[in-house]
Amino acid sequence: MNRRPTLVAAAAMTVAAVLSLSACGSDEGESQDNDKIAGADSGDKKRESPSPKSPDDGIDRPEIRLPKGVDNVFEGGKTGDAKKDAILADNERWVDSLIEAVTVEAKDHPALKYYAAGDALISSAEYIQGFQEKDRSFVGTIRYYDRQVTLLKDGVAAVTYCKDGTKTYPKDLKTGKVDRSIEGSASDYAFVNTRVTKNDKGVWQTDSVTSTTGSKKCVS
Repeated sequence: MNRRPTLVAAAAMTVAAVLSLSACGSDEGESQDNDKIAGADSGDKKRESPSPKSPDDGIDRPEIRLPKGVDNVFEGGKTGDAKKDAILADNERWVDSLIEAVTVEAKDHPALKYYAAGDALISSAEYIQGFQEKDRSFVGTIRYYDRQVTLLKDGVAAVTYCKDGTKTYPKDLKTGKVDRSIEGSASDYAFVNTRVTKNDKGVWQTDSVTSTTGSKKCVS
């Protein structure tokens, strides 16, 4: 059983599924191979820093809370460029909101719909539904590293990064049991390629995403 929280590219989903994202359970689907950024090939990479939650930017943002035992660890985040730093910060919030939607039982997940749009929101709904259908969630720590931002045009950028899910373990929502017997492998790593667009509130929303499981860019 594949236990990895790896987001796949968008597939057909109903509008209702997108607008009513609720509690969790299962595996991700097959990811698409997309190691190159369209129209760009470089960015910035920096040292580890904590994920920003409540910036002093005047924007009224929804709260995101991950449950005990679930952690996202982001490396990088301070590039020295204010725009790129803001993009990375909102990328973190999108990731946190997605993992919250998978691991926290709730009728609605406003943060996810705040930080995702377009195909990325549809992809997110599909991803969450995959967990729900099999009454699965997960616990553990996901590491995000080699994070790079490429400014493409006014109000649009690409964010790429590697993801290490070797320290995550499947949780059966019916029994509450966690299977910690599964050892990490190359398939637990992924290269993620996203596009972000700045909306009229000043938020950098993720509007498209693809991931490559087992990418050589990311496997140690």
